[in-house]
Amino acid sequence: MAARSVCRAGSAAGRALLWGPRPSAALLTLTRKRGAATYAQTLQNMPETQVTTLENGLRVASEESNHPTCTVGVWIKAGSRYEDPKTNGAAFFVEHMALKGTKKRPGSDFEKEVESLGAHLNGYTSREQTAFYIKALSKDMPKAVELLSDLVQNCALDESQMEKERVVILQELKEMDSNLTDVTFDYLHATAYQGTSLAHTVEGTTDNIKRMTRGHLVSYVDTHFKAPRMVLAAAGGISHKELVDAAKQHFTGPPFTSKGDSVPTLRRCRFTGSEIRARDDALPLAHIALAVEGPGWADPDNVVLNVANAIIGRYDRTFGGGKNQSSKLATLAVEHNLCHSFEPFNTCYSDTGLFGFHFVSDPLSVDDMMFCAQGEWMRLCTSTTESEVARAKNYLRNAMVAQLDGTTRVCENIASHLLHYGRRIPLEEWDARISAVDAKMVRDVCSKYIYDKCPAIAAVGPIEQLLDYNRLRSAMYWVRL
Repeated sequence: MAARSVCRAGSAAGRALLWGPRPSAALLTLTRKRGAATYAQTLQNMPETQVTTLENGLRVASEESNHPTCTVGVWIKAGSRYEDPKTNGAAFFVEHMALKGTKKRPGSDFEKEVESLGAHLNGYTSREQTAFYIKALSKDMPKAVELLSDLVQNCALDESQMEKERVVILQELKEMDSNLTDVTFDYLHATAYQGTSLAHTVEGTTDNIKRMTRGHLVSYVDTHFKAPRMVLAAAGGISHKELVDAAKQHFTGPPFTSKGDSVPTLRRCRFTGSEIRARDDALPLAHIALAVEGPGWADPDNVVLNVANAIIGRYDRTFGGGKNQSSKLATLAVEHNLCHSFEPFNTCYSDTGLFGFHFVSDPLSVDDMMFCAQGEWMRLCTSTTESEVARAKNYLRNAMVAQLDGTTRVCENIASHLLHYGRRIPLEEWDARISAVDAKMVRDVCSKYIYDKCPAIAAVGPIEQLLDYNRLRSAMYWVRL
């Protein structure tokens, strides 16, 4: 008895040392209020996004802060969606070539000049955007603008360099085939938007890359690299006036109008409920994605759908918590060993989108995981609770504030907003939109996009257990009496 008393006393002492004295209820309330005020102040005290449109149509936007570094970049409304089947891959090829020298700075001269600043140059291509950006010291911002202007206005597209990059791109395509998640999402776009430009992959096909000529790349640049289609964005320790002055000095090449006065326009990409199955029983795991048509970027329903996705949550076997997950689907996945990972997604484009989920599972768990995931969708449409919505809204607020981490993310956020919405939407407005969401809104919006809708399905790997399309389609509604 004495020994047990000593153990209990030791445990109590240990807790006291580790945790300290228990704070009073008044102190906890004060701490919570202070945290809430800090969050509100963060929203209200965000630096103003300044936007200036130059005479040639180039939009220059910046957000000033006290960072010792800055990120400056050019975002262009151009990507694989603007290509046809014969030129698919041109945007990706141009991105590779643009980083390999310009007419003023041929070959490695361009890279050496970037390195002499201690700066980092990068770029990427998506279905609707192409971007090039430099992260450098704030004092080097004017030089970064000069380098970016040279890159987008004077891309050399040298024949010999093009042959070298062709080999690199073909090797990248082979490596991408081993990333089954990316392959699954490419298949999902191919079936959901079949017969339209959104079905194209960003990288293009192997045959297209082999046939691509300098003329194809020159035509693509001449058509799309125009000032009204560009945003020059910067974030960090910079001055907006200095940024505008540098833009006026260096971005004089891109004309206001497109070649032949023909402005590239996007055709409507219709969504088709359908499926692609690439069965390969030699693979250890099945990758499956299911999606319905979602809204475009500017649609206010996106906020509600993002809350719905936060309710579903995400899961990976590496996560802690076990079955004590806030997500009901994650709890089921742990308890019944349904999958290795799952994640919902809401991929938006100018006028359409894909709202769905992707999971990776063992071959014998495919049917059970799909049943539970579709059941969770039906629950969102019929019985979402206010407590779930409150938790999901807090998750979104946290993700929103995380966008403030680093100048590169802020810079990309500024440019993307201007291209998608025509303005930078402040965090305070996003917070108000999130706060306005309630359980009824989630049920109504999910019913609008999910309930009794034909899904697009992409499946790769050992997928023998995946039910046929009509059975999966019948799970998109409940027969209620």
